Amino acid sequence: MVVSIAAAQCDSGGYSVANIHSSTIGMTTFGTTTNRGGDMSESGYQLRPVGQVESRLTDPTAAPKQGDEGAPTARIVFRPEFLPAAADLHAGDRVLVLTWLHRGDREVLSVHPRGDPRRPRQGVFSTRSQDRPNPIGLHPVTVVDVEPDAIVVRDLEAIAGTPVLDLKPVLGAVRER
Repeated sequence: MVVSIAAAQCDSGGYSVANIHSSTIGMTTFGTTTNRGGDMSESGYQLRPVGQVESRLTDPTAAPKQGDEGAPTARIVFRPEFLPAAADLHAGDRVLVLTWLHRGDREVLSVHPRGDPRRPRQGVFSTRSQDRPNPIGLHPVTVVDVEPDAIVVRDLEAIAGTPVLDLKPVLGAVRER
């Protein structure tokens, strides 16, 4: 799967993008809201998932809200062409996993935090909701095992089949970098 973002200038002077099309194979093109007065160039962005999540979690409504709230051990299986990028991951490493929350609703701009209707609505940029204009997930995890084509991690609340966009190390203090 490839995720593409392509912007085009509108008559109003703002920018908009193509319709949403989602597929696990091929190209995914998606849109953004109009940027009225911003400085967005007419360009596109392409994201190539490096792998996907394998997990017992299959239903987003049954998944824990955060990984440290009871997420089962999960696997991140890498696409073969990205295996060299994972060569230096080791058990015990703390990494940030960036995912594409493919079941998220991209039209949602505000939510009741943690799905609790007793809490006042908040804009999604101040929440961890999967429903947001660009459903990118950020998951701090610990690597518990390394396999030839995957890593096993704890504290990953993403559901099975979630595309993994990237992994980055959790940085320690400045003197440890």
